[in-house]
Amino acid sequence: MLVRFWGVRGSTPTPQSENLRYGGNTSCVEVRMNGHIYVFDCGTGFRNLGKQLCQETNGHAVTAHIFLSHFHWDHIQGIPFFSPLYSDRGSRFYFHSSSRTRGLQRAIEAQMSDPYFPVNMNEMAAHRQFFDIEEGTVPFDHCSIQAKWLNHPQGCLGFRIESEGKVLVYATDNEPGDPVFDKAVRKLAEGADILIYDAQYLPEEYAATKHGWGHSHWREAVNVVMESGAKELILFHHDPDHTDECIDNIVVKAREYYPKVRAASEGMEILL
Repeated sequence: MLVRFWGVRGSTPTPQSENLRYGGNTSCVEVRMNGHIYVFDCGTGFRNLGKQLCQETNGHAVTAHIFLSHFHWDHIQGIPFFSPLYSDRGSRFYFHSSSRTRGLQRAIEAQMSDPYFPVNMNEMAAHRQFFDIEEGTVPFDHCSIQAKWLNHPQGCLGFRIESEGKVLVYATDNEPGDPVFDKAVRKLAEGADILIYDAQYLPEEYAATKHGWGHSHWREAVNVVMESGAKELILFHHDPDHTDECIDNIVVKAREYYPKVRAASEGMEILL
């Protein structure tokens, strides 16, 4: 299982010099297993993933399963700019997410409709299918992917990917404090090799003004990894106002409580 980070920022892209080391693109994580491609969220990092896939395949067909945690802008912004979707060479993309708020296909297409974008989704020549999922497990031949609801305005799904005894958990956009969701995210992360978890705020930022905004902080991320028995924590969904230096300091503080902590950065790869 190879994990690649294409976008690690939360809320909005931040193409600023003080953010370049960790990166300014919004959420997108690629997972490859036995030659199969799975993508978790389609923020602006999704654009660069598309460029890489076109380069790798030299214009030939691409097939991928794409899981959307939810439909907020920073998790879908890259879809109109993902070049393999415009290919007519037999590429196939399978989108998976909840239709709890509106139809999955409609939610994805809406951001490309008039007056928000000059090209609509009909210009995309690649084959697209849309699958509504809720809590539960989606079985594939070479892995299984479990979805569980997180605590976020309008809803958000976390995902647990299991293959050949290895477990990766992607749980972004989750706010602590609700006993039901707190228990659910720890169950989702139980015994995982890698936990990718929302750490958008500093604890003091969250306490002062961010209650109800649907995000967590690094101290809660440490609590989740320790209480779930997960092996390594990857801090994710960095706040737009958190510079490289700020994130460095967060990692130092988090390691005082749990040694196996890293902050996600664009281009980072993890092999399980």
